[in-house]
Amino acid sequence: MKKIIVIFLCFLAFAKGNAQVLDPVKWTTKIEKKTDTQYVLTFTGVIEKDWHLYSQFTPDGGPLPLEIIFKDQKGNFDLVGKAKESKTTTAFNDVFGVNETFFHDKAQIQQEITVINPKITSVQAELNYQVCKEVCINLEKKFTFKIPTAESVVAVATPVVAVKLDTAKSDTANIFTVVTKETAAPVETKDINQPKPTSERGLWSIFFIAFFSGFAALLTPCVFPMIPMTVSFFTKQSKNRAAGIKNAIIYGVSIILIYVLLGFLVTWIFGADALNALSTNVWFNILFFILLVVFATSFLGAFEIMLPNSWANKVDSQADRGGIIGILFMALALAIVSFSCTGPIVGTLLVDAASKGGIAPIIGMFGFSLALALPFMLFAMFPGWLHSLPKSGGWLNTVKVVLGFLELALAFKFLSNADLVLQLHLLEREVFLVIWIAIFGTLAFYLFGKITLPHDSPISHISVGRLSLGLLVLSFTIYLIPGLWGAPLKLISAFPPPMEYSESPLGVGSSNVGNASAVVLPEGAKLGPNQIVVFDDYDKGLAYAKTVNKPIMLDFTGHACVNCRKMENNVWSDASVLPILKNEVVVISLYVDDKRPLPESEQFVSKSTGSEIETIGDKWTDFMISKYNTNTQPLYVLTDLQGNSLNEKQPTISYVSVEEYEAWLKAGISKFN
Repeated sequence: MKKIIVIFLCFLAFAKGNAQVLDPVKWTTKIEKKTDTQYVLTFTGVIEKDWHLYSQFTPDGGPLPLEIIFKDQKGNFDLVGKAKESKTTTAFNDVFGVNETFFHDKAQIQQEITVINPKITSVQAELNYQVCKEVCINLEKKFTFKIPTAESVVAVATPVVAVKLDTAKSDTANIFTVVTKETAAPVETKDINQPKPTSERGLWSIFFIAFFSGFAALLTPCVFPMIPMTVSFFTKQSKNRAAGIKNAIIYGVSIILIYVLLGFLVTWIFGADALNALSTNVWFNILFFILLVVFATSFLGAFEIMLPNSWANKVDSQADRGGIIGILFMALALAIVSFSCTGPIVGTLLVDAASKGGIAPIIGMFGFSLALALPFMLFAMFPGWLHSLPKSGGWLNTVKVVLGFLELALAFKFLSNADLVLQLHLLEREVFLVIWIAIFGTLAFYLFGKITLPHDSPISHISVGRLSLGLLVLSFTIYLIPGLWGAPLKLISAFPPPMEYSESPLGVGSSNVGNASAVVLPEGAKLGPNQIVVFDDYDKGLAYAKTVNKPIMLDFTGHACVNCRKMENNVWSDASVLPILKNEVVVISLYVDDKRPLPESEQFVSKSTGSEIETIGDKWTDFMISKYNTNTQPLYVLTDLQGNSLNEKQPTISYVSVEEYEAWLKAGISKFN
């Protein structure tokens, strides 16, 4: 009995001190017969608390999107459209600079197929996907759907043991499935203490951005002068003050309804998810870029974007009808007449909201119109406030020009997205920053009165407010300049291309450039994050470590691993950690999402998982699982030159603080020495 207890305690100690292979999603599947040839395949996954499963609509350049692969499709069956998904959450990822879309708690994917070969008895399918929490995992699971033979029979497909560790576009380590059957009906779990979904926070951010954009539109020459005119009309034409307030409120509500209707139409025509999918498309990003450049050029005074005058005349004639209908047409007239100023702002908001998908365009238009309508209602209630309004003048055009500069800067973000996806390297980090420095530097000169544009009024002096704004823009411009020399620019990290996507990893004008000894790298090495010399091949890194007699730090990472990037940006870059990684260890970064195929002579079947090792990423994933019994990323291991772990108490470490990471490094290096 004592021996059993001792063995059990030893097992617990081992389990506690070692990483584990994780499987945060449990899948069930079913096939439903619609007609003699049409079937609906359903994948339902129950996701463990706090984990995210990424959608098929997550854009390139971010985490790994879900992918459905069907085997032996040709000549047997056709797919009917793209797979449909259950409710997802969309949020901006400031590490990758994209809007990622993912599932909470539960995911359901449905794919309709049309069978064209009556002899087939089953459909083979694979799900490739990524789940993340503090670490990320890439999975590939295989399923077999048996074609029902009887009318209206619903068959439950049995998942095959997932043996291949997919590394296609991963965010992190790959996973294998150890569950052979998952036939229990999935149950959606909820936690009353769970924080608000990111989708809610995303919609709130859209609302507030749109709300403040509405105030910006209010301060343009097309809208601001109409406030006293419209309020005076209601107060003078109404029989009493109460009637004037009532009419003004109806007028404000009408403005809101018009813009919300526009957001609804955009969502309804294109679909809740179609816009989000389009926003990740290369050509759509280029279209956004052109559109915003046109808007910016209009705001800067080159021309005005106006709707046909006949529209305004017809609507204005209807405004004389009186009553609620007349007020509604007055609001419509405001929208049409002010389009040259509000159109570019509304267009930009719709572009941004479109990238979020769902009801974001409706929320955006509600926030924008609410800010636009509030002043008309409030000044009608308190007409005395009109005397406190600043007089119309040249400052209104200044607001318009500032908005034009901002739209121009934003336009290059969309062009950068397209360039990153295509990997053309036309708009690398330095070029992007130079463009932004030029834009904001010119804006600073404009605010200081050194540059005038076509519709500007002559100025003899600048106001304190304009001077303050000019100083703020100039400070921001100066802040951007060190980015050319490799500064991280964390304030705008979501906008420019990543540090690795640059003309020179060392930064423009770096003192290392031209110093041959500084730029000559060991064979097989390259400059990695924070200019650390790294190897991406284990054998070459090991050989170099033996020549310099330094311990090895294995970095199991992925090109699409968000937490890997966070560790590199926030922990590796720390002044106490960076010198250690540069001088005291040999870093070997093994990318589990490296899709390059292995030579056929090097391909094999894993003894640990039974999976087929076909790519370089598969190889490093199998190495990680078989050697360290884990499938998560980021994962760091300190080893000696024989491959033995140097940290006995904590052989591997993952997403941790600077202090913990530094202590772990020093403990392992101390043992090596």
